[in-house]
Amino acid sequence: MNIKSLLLGSAAALIAVSGARAADAVTVAEPEPAEYVKICDVYGSGYFYIPGTETCLRIGGYVRYDIGVGDVGSFDGAESVDHEDGDVQDTFYKNARFTLKTWTGQETELGTLKTYTETRFNFGNNNRHAFFNSTDSFDSNPAGGKGVSLNFAWIQLGGLRVGKDESAFDTFIGYAGNVIQDTLVPYGDFDTNVVQYYFDAGNGFSAVLSLEEGSGIKGTIDSYVPHVVGGLKWTQGWGAITGVIAYDSNYEEVAGKVRLDVNVNDAISLFIMAGYGTDDNLSDPTWAIPGNGRGFYKQWGGNWAVWGGGTYKFNEKTSFNIQASTDDEKNVGLAANIAYDVVPGFTVTAEVDWSHYGGEGINWTDSSAVAKKNAVGGLLRFQRSF
Repeated sequence: MNIKSLLLGSAAALIAVSGARAADAVTVAEPEPAEYVKICDVYGSGYFYIPGTETCLRIGGYVRYDIGVGDVGSFDGAESVDHEDGDVQDTFYKNARFTLKTWTGQETELGTLKTYTETRFNFGNNNRHAFFNSTDSFDSNPAGGKGVSLNFAWIQLGGLRVGKDESAFDTFIGYAGNVIQDTLVPYGDFDTNVVQYYFDAGNGFSAVLSLEEGSGIKGTIDSYVPHVVGGLKWTQGWGAITGVIAYDSNYEEVAGKVRLDVNVNDAISLFIMAGYGTDDNLSDPTWAIPGNGRGFYKQWGGNWAVWGGGTYKFNEKTSFNIQASTDDEKNVGLAANIAYDVVPGFTVTAEVDWSHYGGEGINWTDSSAVAKKNAVGGLLRFQRSF
């Protein structure tokens, strides 16, 4: 055997061994494709499927900054407090807010299953609220009176809704215009737990029946009998006609509102709303705020009240909004603003408010003081919605 034969034999042996080992080599599995978020367009824009489920989720909210001056509405000396941003001030009113909203939707054999939540985080100046804690030491945090609030948290299956909402006495018929200070003459209380049923009859007709708990010292039910709200609405391309009626089980009083909305054209929309309520049992002198003769639903002074206003769109970016209101106690409110969309999702609103309080004007610095008052204020709001 020569050297050449020895080398050839060794090479052949190595090839055979390598082939045998190659047959036993571990095969690396291909990575599975990632499950990307899928868009859900069943319930509108912004929804996506939660991975691994048939539930559609949308996350949104806004960041807002308010700067206010004067003594109208939530600023100073007014009878009512804005239901979103209530506060009382001697000087500039300032409030920063972050609001987180979530929506879910899913189709079931019993109808659409929906949820909605809204949580608000606030930081602002409270320089008329107490700056001293329970130990009488100075609280250096001027936002001590601000906090986190759960404004909405409800579940709805088909037409049945349960959870934390605002009263159907206000949501079903609609808020009093597109102004910030829409409660210079208040038109009802808001926060409450509810058991509601919505019915859509088609052809623009809809209805609601709501059992409500109320809120506040004098507004929350004090027995097993709930507050009750019922409403009917007819909606067409030209606008809508709506009516609601509410029973206050605490005081056994009734209040109602009717409303007409008119879409004049693409640029102009108008509304007028009137309210009437009984007040035979609403004479509790200990309820200094918001005043005697007012229940959870009939928040205005006296038996009747009227609100009216509208919106004029100058163009796609700019709109003018106005609201005027008055009640049986000769309280009068006027609010007007210009809202400008700087870019999509970012709006700046400048508002001026005026109010006159008649025979039942409430002075916030002295809740026992009842005197006529004229007040003027202004508000500049920056809001980024997403």
